[in-house]
Amino acid sequence: MLVVPPWLLTTLAGPPLPGWPTGAQMRSWIADPLNQHTLTAALTTLAWLVWLGLACTVAVTAARRARARARWLRRLPLPTPWQAAATTVAGAAALNTAHIPTVDTPPPPVSASTGTLHPHDGAADTQTGDGVTVPGGWLPDTTAQQVAAAAALVWLRRRRAYQPGQPSTDDSDLAPLPNTVTAVRTALTDADTQQPPATPATAALPALPTPCVALTGDGAADAARGILLTRLLAAMRDPQDTTRLLITHTALTTLLPDISTDTEIPGLRVVNTVDQAATLISSLINAPPPRGGGAGHPDLLLLTDPPNAPTAAQLATLHHAGATVVMLGAGPPGTTWSIDGHGHTRDEDTGRAGPRLCVLDCTAATDLLAVIAHPAGEREHPVTEPAPPQRQPAETGHARIPRQAGADRRAAAPDIPAVTNPHLQVRVLGRPALLAGGEPVTIRRSAALQVLVLLAVHPEGATTTDLVQAIWPGLPAHTVTGRLYTTLSDLRAAIRTAAGVSVLRHIEDRYHLDPDRVDVDLWRLHAAARNAATALSDHAPAWQMVIDTYTGDLAAGHTWAWIDPPREATRRLVLDAYASAAAAQTDPHHRLRILQDAIRVDPYNQTLHQLAADQLNALGDADAAARLMDGYQRRLQLVGIAASDQPAPTSR
Repeated sequence: MLVVPPWLLTTLAGPPLPGWPTGAQMRSWIADPLNQHTLTAALTTLAWLVWLGLACTVAVTAARRARARARWLRRLPLPTPWQAAATTVAGAAALNTAHIPTVDTPPPPVSASTGTLHPHDGAADTQTGDGVTVPGGWLPDTTAQQVAAAAALVWLRRRRAYQPGQPSTDDSDLAPLPNTVTAVRTALTDADTQQPPATPATAALPALPTPCVALTGDGAADAARGILLTRLLAAMRDPQDTTRLLITHTALTTLLPDISTDTEIPGLRVVNTVDQAATLISSLINAPPPRGGGAGHPDLLLLTDPPNAPTAAQLATLHHAGATVVMLGAGPPGTTWSIDGHGHTRDEDTGRAGPRLCVLDCTAATDLLAVIAHPAGEREHPVTEPAPPQRQPAETGHARIPRQAGADRRAAAPDIPAVTNPHLQVRVLGRPALLAGGEPVTIRRSAALQVLVLLAVHPEGATTTDLVQAIWPGLPAHTVTGRLYTTLSDLRAAIRTAAGVSVLRHIEDRYHLDPDRVDVDLWRLHAAARNAATALSDHAPAWQMVIDTYTGDLAAGHTWAWIDPPREATRRLVLDAYASAAAAQTDPHHRLRILQDAIRVDPYNQTLHQLAADQLNALGDADAAARLMDGYQRRLQLVGIAASDQPAPTSR
């Protein structure tokens, strides 16, 4: 339609403008306007005009469609860096899978007595990518899950040891866990990894060659730390009265030079010489099996420095006693594993690749040991009655809200005036939600919900660095700053669409929630606690207001890595209110009901259970008191806190 008509017209009638008409042609046309020549020229001109109109129509339509396509491309959501990397890796894996031939012939069998690696070369390549990478190391998925479980156990121990209502002397147990632990928990949360089913205690540690394996290469020391940590984490799931791991003092100080001598690590026995290790192993092997079934003796592992000739002979006797020996550097006859910095192993004798081991540098290993070790020499402190509430001067009075370690900000909310008939409400006690006119507002991004809760926890505001480090710990701030800005923009858009206002303010490089436009239940809880602490008389109604305002754990149902310290601080705030209300109550039955309500808030607190049991004994119901304490002990054992593993209550 665009090419053929011009070609025909040019061929048959010549170009559309052959030239300007001459004077003689004009006089001839005026004298005889309707001759054959003029009619042909008129028809040719009309045909060119029709074609020109068609060409203009096509051009305009094409331009309109081009502009529409350009607008669509501008709105096209581009993949994030993580999505692009995942797509690249998946494409490379697909190409490799398509072009690598499959070998069905199984590898030749290898005798297990030789101590060489199990033949799983094909499986090792596909499984080495499973795990969690943290600054300073790599952990298998099972080990990472055990780290997360041990971290949760740390907070349960802190909850158990807290003494509500007592004067505060130390709030260091509200300190966040080390950065490596936080990075592991965040990686598991981001990957939405499910808790694995019950597995043998040694599942995270590949089978080690016997009688001895020597670790060499750039990653030998890091792999030794990984074996140490993996074995100790596995020992936490077994009876606590058995020694799971032996290590020489020289090897311990070599691997972990910064470890404190005042810490006690369950499942670890430190010996000075190999002779002591051999004697200890023989005594444990000959000991009767532990009660409750299980193996007749623990699976022991010895890490030591390279031995001399007499020591090498002693190591051979340890194998007959049932111990596996792991050496740093060249050792006695046995298997030698060469390990690179990423934990990949290779048998130096056969040249075959082996399983990938957990590798950790000194900092990462020390951080992860923090969820296993606890200070030595802990003493049980007697449970005492809560101190009676004391009046504080109004000009400086604040409710006793535990300070979060590592921060110089006030844990309590500042004096924020109450919002009259707020249109926007932020609920962070219980399941977090944003309500506009009583209707929930949909927040699409999990990170946006975290920002909302974090700003509610910190009404004094948070910088961009604070938000990035809390939501994406372990990642360089400059790599996720763009993601944070996208998250904040999405949160602003959701609030503006639902309420027509913006409550997210950015003042002096800090993000805040506007206290004039939003009502936060956590702020009202802190205000109620301040009123109770500064009440001149009749404290019971003031403490009851604190109890009534608390509607559930902070951000219940979410396992964000940063949430534990403020969640525990908020729980302690309401436990103090319960304890103070119970102490001020003269009716013993009413006092017992208050303590029972407090136990429902924190069923792991020892002080509350002991006070309730004492109250039951005072009322003459010793059987109920015994049942209460028995149920409490069973609850602790169910979560993995044995009677011999319970740390002392915090001195309050």
